[in-house]
Amino acid sequence: MLHTTQDLDGCLIRATDGMIGHVEDLYFDDESWVVRYLVVDTGTWLYSRKVLISPIAIDRPDWPARLLPVSMNREQVRHSPGIDTDKPVSRQHERTYLSYFGYPAYWGGTGLWGAELHPNMTMLGPGGFVSNPYPLRPAGDGIHASPDAFDLKSDDHHLHDSNAVARYHVEGSDGDIGHVASLLIDEETWAIRYLVVNTGSWWLGHEVLVAPAWIREVSWGDSTVYVELNRRQIQDAPPYESPTRLTRESEASLHRHYGHPGYWTAEAKRGAGQSER
Repeated sequence: MLHTTQDLDGCLIRATDGMIGHVEDLYFDDESWVVRYLVVDTGTWLYSRKVLISPIAIDRPDWPARLLPVSMNREQVRHSPGIDTDKPVSRQHERTYLSYFGYPAYWGGTGLWGAELHPNMTMLGPGGFVSNPYPLRPAGDGIHASPDAFDLKSDDHHLHDSNAVARYHVEGSDGDIGHVASLLIDEETWAIRYLVVNTGSWWLGHEVLVAPAWIREVSWGDSTVYVELNRRQIQDAPPYESPTRLTRESEASLHRHYGHPGYWTAEAKRGAGQSER
């Protein structure tokens, strides 16, 4: 099932011993287009401090209640590495965060999450059991990875927030297509499957889907997404109405129209390769 960024905006985050706060933004990486962190406003119990929550910690969502339960407690959140949402998140900050919670790095593997396709699979050990019980780790306990643990530069920024991208212009091969209105996120992998593009004044009242794989380039400085599509292709594409009416059949029709394979094909092959090991 796919969900829009609006579906996630304001969702409550519940720890094992109480509420943490609500979702304020999402951070995704600019290589795989996968949501890596939820930015959560903790509200009055932690003085409205902003904290990061990885999808690795998220249990089965309760979408009707707009509730995301997580496998951590409030004390862990209280002592977790801080985040300045006005500044880019570097790999160094991620390294500290992942080390604090005992999560593996998601980069460097063949899957969307390291060697895996789903975030919750990264914590499974032999026999399918959770390999890390999310122990309480107070700040300053010495468990953080050393600076030499990763060969990364201090200015290595690769995460972007969904709220900002939702205002980006979209430029086709023959002119303006519109602007990003939302992102469609896979609830199992947390991959961004499509950008929902409002076509603006040139095709009033329409929204279309553009997959990250069809993007030629993103100019982050100019807030512009360049796609390898033209207006005629956009107009002739299968219509998009809402994520609830988007079936695998309609997705397949969309991908055929643009002459691209479905993302599920490559991921099925990747998953089959992993199961053979």
